[in-house]
Amino acid sequence: MNRKALADIILEKMLLTENQSRIQYRQSSEKIGYFFIDDLLPEEIAVRIFRAFPDASQMVHKKSLREDKYVAAQMDQYNPLLEEAIYAFQDERIVEVVSRICNLKAITPDENLYAGGISAMGKGQFLNPHLDNSHDKDRELWRVLNLLYYVTLDWELDYGANLELWPNGMDEPQITIHSKFNRLAVMATHNASLHSVSPVKYDGLRCCVSNYYFSQEPLQPTDSFHVTSFRGRPENKFTDAVLRVDAFLRMKLRTLFKKGIRENPHVYKKKD
Repeated sequence: MNRKALADIILEKMLLTENQSRIQYRQSSEKIGYFFIDDLLPEEIAVRIFRAFPDASQMVHKKSLREDKYVAAQMDQYNPLLEEAIYAFQDERIVEVVSRICNLKAITPDENLYAGGISAMGKGQFLNPHLDNSHDKDRELWRVLNLLYYVTLDWELDYGANLELWPNGMDEPQITIHSKFNRLAVMATHNASLHSVSPVKYDGLRCCVSNYYFSQEPLQPTDSFHVTSFRGRPENKFTDAVLRVDAFLRMKLRTLFKKGIRENPHVYKKKD
């Protein structure tokens, strides 16, 4: 299926659930706004997207104290269905509906897939609590929404790799959003949208299609520029201390080098 056909189906589902999604987002927007939609696509299409995912060995392995996961943005190296699925969420009609749900104006998707694309996590992998980079790759637009479409068939809650939101900081319990099959989760990104992915406990691969939306204006008037800033989980005090220093030093570097000291490789470099 091409991106327009996928977007047609996604649009229909979003319109059916728009009021429910708007209520869910509004009720959570004081801290970290979010909503999710289940059964986004017909099951057979969602299964096809899942089965189109490459083996983890064909993706980039990002492993550090901050995170351990597989990612990919150079989509012309993989099954074309994956690229079509990613860009279906960039259809202007989908962007318009999400804008209404979140009461935002003039938001735009990212055709470069900066930090977007596809990702996968296997047993023992994790993504520590963090704030996403506040801007796009050129530091011109503000990152305002994160769209995560989960496609792993029969992925249970206790398997891990679930989205975690920390609206009250890490001294209070997190909100866990199950990364269940065929679920789209949308969350706000701003200076207080601390989130993580729980460690994977199951011998399988949780797969996700990711997009970010950007805007000329920050989501909150108090937002300021920041690099991706990691923390340790509440039970890992030493890791937390190390990652706080890491974030501080990387922020200092960005005051000297506006776009960083090297180009971020996680973008889709399309052929002319």
